[in-house]
Amino acid sequence: MTNQNLFYYTRLPRPMVDRAEGIYLWDKTGKRFIDGSSGAVNVNIGHGNRNVIDAMKRQMDKVCFAYTIHFETEPAVELARDLARRMPGMDRIYFVSGGSEAVEAALKLARQWAVATGQSERWKVIGRMPSYHGITIGALGVTGDHVLTDAFDAIGRGMPLVPAPMTHRDRDNLSDEERGLRYADMLEEKILEEGPESVLAFIMEPIGGAATAALVAPDSYYRRVREICDRHGILLIHDEVMSGAGRTGKFLGGEHWNCRPDIVILSKGLSSGYQPLGAIAAPERIVGPIIAMGGFLHGHTYAGNPVACAAGLAVLSETDRLGLVERAAVMGEALKSELEQLGKRFPFVADIRGKGLLLGAEIYADPVAKRPLPPEAFANTRLLDLAFERGLIIYSRRVKGGAFGDNFMVCPPLIVSREQIGEIVSILGDSLQQLARELDLPVDG
Repeated sequence: MTNQNLFYYTRLPRPMVDRAEGIYLWDKTGKRFIDGSSGAVNVNIGHGNRNVIDAMKRQMDKVCFAYTIHFETEPAVELARDLARRMPGMDRIYFVSGGSEAVEAALKLARQWAVATGQSERWKVIGRMPSYHGITIGALGVTGDHVLTDAFDAIGRGMPLVPAPMTHRDRDNLSDEERGLRYADMLEEKILEEGPESVLAFIMEPIGGAATAALVAPDSYYRRVREICDRHGILLIHDEVMSGAGRTGKFLGGEHWNCRPDIVILSKGLSSGYQPLGAIAAPERIVGPIIAMGGFLHGHTYAGNPVACAAGLAVLSETDRLGLVERAAVMGEALKSELEQLGKRFPFVADIRGKGLLLGAEIYADPVAKRPLPPEAFANTRLLDLAFERGLIIYSRRVKGGAFGDNFMVCPPLIVSREQIGEIVSILGDSLQQLARELDLPVDG
């Protein structure tokens, strides 16, 4: 079957998927693929979970759609209650259909809060470079990647950016703690440069996603960022689209540092790909003034869709039943250890990082000097293709056209077993061996 009508962001031919179960997918020819990327790092509980599918069917038998202006639905009410229980202090929940929508909603919620509380001069949302927060116009405005944003500058508004804490690239004599504080202080410098009275919020991923391949900042960074936001009356927004819903071994990635945001953004693993679903969570102190002013000036037709919310409820139930948050921590340590062994065998693979089953690494021409391969080598793209040919799907995106080098991510579903981790690492090793031959990169042993 040829595709002459659909178009997406790539021109690459792809096989027709036939079925999926657990951590595997099969195409129409019967070839099996290991989903080492959990789709787009969203299929947290694996494919084909019957309990989730049955919960969706039960809801579909009752009602598939009811507009939020007209009705409340039990799944939406129950899912909001469940999420509020998992995120103490975040007692108000708003549902959307995906990550980019959730980022847009969070930005609008923050701005309307400022207006409702007599701070209408606050409108700037500081982001990081590099970063990725979504593909809609508002989300691109706080995204640090000129390749994605430049074409849309005329119809959007780019926001101020500060350097992401890519401390592994720094060549200095500072300790990790000192580096973390230095990157956090860059945020304060930017706030003072822009004028604190004009700054509304700072948005960040507690653990990096597509733009920085599971980047983890030094511990000191998170504490200082919170202090800076408090000092200047600025909202701290955590984009947990990729890191949330248990993937990192905590329900929220920010929990690893007891880092308290003012707004949390969730999607991806919240419904594990079974339905389009996203959410923002905020405390009453933010939502209350907006409701008192007349309501949130925002809305989507499919916000709080009952089937999507039923899927989300069932996914969270399965996450608990199978102990997947705890499992992500244990399996993540096992996978990270295996990736570090690959780094010894292939010294051009370095800076292996992340939490739980959100793990990434970088490919260098010289890992000691942090010298990247030439962008035209497309090393990460070639690695993805080599793995795909061998039946393994991993994840990567070239940020700024490769200006920040080549990275890749290995993020299998949280149900992955130790044996399956071994299979993933074996195929990845074969792929790296071939990449080394093609690009004349060093191999030890």
